[in-house]
Amino acid sequence: MNIGEFRFRTRPWILPAVLVLCGAFASTGLFADGSTGAAVALLAFFVLLAVAHTAWVFPRPVGAQEALRRSAADGRPVVFWRPGCKFCQRLRIRLGRGAGQLYWVDIWRDPAGAAIVRAVNDGNETVPTVFVDGRPHVNPDPGWVREQLAATPLAPPPSEPRHQAP
Repeated sequence: MNIGEFRFRTRPWILPAVLVLCGAFASTGLFADGSTGAAVALLAFFVLLAVAHTAWVFPRPVGAQEALRRSAADGRPVVFWRPGCKFCQRLRIRLGRGAGQLYWVDIWRDPAGAAIVRAVNDGNETVPTVFVDGRPHVNPDPGWVREQLAATPLAPPPSEPRHQAP
């Protein structure tokens, strides 16, 4: 593995690692002061916050070309996202269980997906970018995405396993 590939694979984990380290540092201070319960609670909070900023909370990503091909066949929206994006997390959380019915493309794992996002956003990697009927919508309201999903005659969601850490 060369250095460029190493950076590409580790980039999504930088924020979660920083959050866990900050939690560990803050918890150590509380533990040293004798507040064991508070230290454990604070560390648990930071670990949960770190997990929320990983790709684990999103449905299994697919490649951009495959997602667009599937979307053309069944009409489901395609969401281009990246780990650590608070707007992507807001969309994912507000969609709830319906998020599994969309196709999710992680632009940090799929260079073709990043290129598509840059092409429709004047060279910027602005996410979430949602494609509905082949048209891009940048950072749409989650309620609007839910409406688009409800208007789509959906087949059952694909039975793929949840996203696994590399």
